Amino acid sequence: MNSECTKIALIQMHCGPEPEKNFSRAIEFIREAAAKGAQIVCLPELFRSQYFCQTEDHKNFDLAEEIPGKSTSALGEVARETGAVIIASLFEKRSAGVYHNTAAIIGADGKLIGTRLESAFAGTNGTRKRRA
Repeated sequence: MNSECTKIALIQMHCGPEPEKNFSRAIEFIREAAAKGAQIVCLPELFRSQYFCQTEDHKNFDLAEEIPGKSTSALGEVARETGAVIIASLFEKRSAGVYHNTAAIIGADGKLIGTRLESAFAGTNGTRKRRA
């Protein structure tokens, strides 16, 4: 393989109603992709749950998490183990009432490199923001 090429894996997976099962499956896919030479692994949008952004249902706010947090920490361990950069879309709770569909970028060393915020949920104006 040409050393100037970067191998990227785009993960497609069924996401069910159980976030921990989805998370475990995603980790399996990351390990499999890295074993096949992927240097960057991109997970599906909001992969921890079934995609819920078409409608506003307040029970979905229970799925939100802090970044950095439990998911980015666990994905950091997998990134460090596999040597792959991971891009993971997570439902972030930044503060009371402030939620984002956030892409967390985790380096091959396991450290959170940065995030990209997207506010395009039901009832929002679709603005997008970047946070380093």
